[in-house]
Amino acid sequence: MTQTLSVPQQIPATAEITDDDHAAVDTAALGELLLGRWADVRRTARELAGRPEVHKIEGLTHHDHRARCFDQLHYLVEQQAVHRAFPAAFGGEDNHGGNVAGFEELVIADPSLQIKAGVQWGLFGSAVLHLGTAQHHEAWLPGIMSLEIPGCFAMTETGHGSDVASIATTATFDPATDEFVIDTPFRAAWKDYIGNGAIDGRAAVVFVQLITNGVNHGVHGLYVELRHADGSFRPGVGGEDDGIKGGLNGIDNGRLHFDGVRVPRTNLLNRYGDVAPDGSYSSPIASPGRRFFTMLGTLVQGRVSLDGAAVAASKLALTAAITYSTQRRQFNGSSDLVEEVLMDYQRHQRRLLPRLAATYAASFAHEELLEKFDDVFSGRHDTDEDRQDLETLAAALKPLSTWLALDTLQECREATGGQGFLIENRFASLRADLDVYVTFEGDNTILLQLVAKRLLTDYAKEFKGVDFGVLARYAVSQAAEKTLHRSGLRRVAQTVADSGSERKSAIALRDEDTQRELLSDRVQSRVADLAAVLRGAKGMTQEKSAALFNEHQNELIEVAHAHAELLQWEAFSRGLQKIDDPGTKEVLTRLRDLFGLCLIEKDLAWFLMNGRLSSQRARTLDGYINRLLTKIRPHALDLVEAFGYGQEHLRSAVASGAERERQEEAAAYIRRRRASGDAPIDEKTLLARAAREKKARKARKTGAAAAAN
Repeated sequence: MTQTLSVPQQIPATAEITDDDHAAVDTAALGELLLGRWADVRRTARELAGRPEVHKIEGLTHHDHRARCFDQLHYLVEQQAVHRAFPAAFGGEDNHGGNVAGFEELVIADPSLQIKAGVQWGLFGSAVLHLGTAQHHEAWLPGIMSLEIPGCFAMTETGHGSDVASIATTATFDPATDEFVIDTPFRAAWKDYIGNGAIDGRAAVVFVQLITNGVNHGVHGLYVELRHADGSFRPGVGGEDDGIKGGLNGIDNGRLHFDGVRVPRTNLLNRYGDVAPDGSYSSPIASPGRRFFTMLGTLVQGRVSLDGAAVAASKLALTAAITYSTQRRQFNGSSDLVEEVLMDYQRHQRRLLPRLAATYAASFAHEELLEKFDDVFSGRHDTDEDRQDLETLAAALKPLSTWLALDTLQECREATGGQGFLIENRFASLRADLDVYVTFEGDNTILLQLVAKRLLTDYAKEFKGVDFGVLARYAVSQAAEKTLHRSGLRRVAQTVADSGSERKSAIALRDEDTQRELLSDRVQSRVADLAAVLRGAKGMTQEKSAALFNEHQNELIEVAHAHAELLQWEAFSRGLQKIDDPGTKEVLTRLRDLFGLCLIEKDLAWFLMNGRLSSQRARTLDGYINRLLTKIRPHALDLVEAFGYGQEHLRSAVASGAERERQEEAAAYIRRRRASGDAPIDEKTLLARAAREKKARKARKTGAAAAAN
């Protein structure tokens, strides 16, 4: 049989899109939607964040920056800006979602201030509130809220960061004195990276292994006084300054250690575990593992707030970079008179608009996370399942938004050239400050591993108690699905449906159900494959089971990442349903499609190798994304304007309009020179003129010769 090579069909650079080219964005309505349920709180917080009193002053020494941030905490107290989540009985509002929504906006003023405030009230204060009981609230919450008691959240140790269960600091109960004795047994057990730990902290919630009557009951928190009023350490407490960091240098991170430090038994934050005077231990949660995760779950707001702060930072960067890119001109490829606006270059659109789409997706997803958080902590929906869902959602979204913020800040820095490298434009400064967001409140990779394990657990629950017949039918259906994908039957079906038409392929790709199917199938099939591989771990020794998981750890992380992206895409799609204005909905749908198709493009190899996408549709993808970019480009300024950040928030020279003024000045100068007749002639113009004249002379000679003949 003779084999012939087929010539691949040429795919045009763009696909036809027949939607409304005259769509417009209602920025006011879209901005209101983005503000979410706590719109009034966000507006109040943004007004505060726009004040010079809370702004970061670049170039300060870390000593001066720390002092300024501590003073700013007092300013926040005076403005009643940080007490929303505390009980009304102590002057708060019992408004957990609103508290986080307002807290997130502080990143606009100074990330160091945001995190320092988070240490004082979001970690230290929340630990007392959620892990303590009435006696602790009455004793310490008023001082924590007023900043009379500056405090620390002493959990992380030099030797154990994300692995909280393995921390080594101990608190051993001494029934003879009714006290706990806190010890740091070795150097790796020092509490490390503790905000307020170097200078300002007067007390701390210290997390320890709780030992009583010779039994270790696992991790618990105790309220411990660290320093005297003059700032000197109390007996048995020691520590040192972490020094200058890669960012967030307004926070005095430090190390703490304890040598026989005694605290009253009643300083144990005993909501989930208590010790009686005789040393007996009691807890409302019998399971040690469940108790541990319940205690940590009460502190999930740190991840929730970092997710929101990272989204805010991405919005800030994109507003500045896109504003600049619509004013800055470079190179005159299409005209001898006017240079091109940066945003009209396809590559510039590729750099910024997919990140704009991802930021919108992250914003819609964060609002849903915040609502879930408020439902749980308000008590409206506070079952074990609700808390597990909240923890999983936060663990899924925080990694994506913090990675997105760093990526967006770097791309915006590069997209604004040398201007972006200047500290006055904030990209480099914000990126340095947000760098640590990807590893604190849970290392991103570890968090995604937790998400993957939850996916596997849920997958296993689907078949718990199911009879053999159902399992057999499922196995057959799975085999059929794999046959469909691996044999290429699905790809053939797609090719037949598209009839070789790039336009039909594009229409299929832009279909919401198609995108949902591709993105959800990517997660479901990977979870099923992992579950099949890891199912045998149950019968193995601990060592072999751990080795098996380690062999597939990367796959676990990848499936969790894909799951988080699906959550964002679904949140974006639900957000579209809340938009009434047709023009705004049209533009936002394009932006959602851009987000979804960029996710598919990023993982295109998987979709092709696993038979989910035909080569025809894969070849169409790039051109269709480019076409979407041209459709979104006219609305880029409207889309960032809807974020609602003014110059008092941006504080970026490239977004101030100065570039537009420079361009207008340059254009006016050139017009005047040309009108005056005194403008020098460009050498290229002379050469071109000479070439034309030479060509004309040659033509005349040729014509004359022809006439003579």
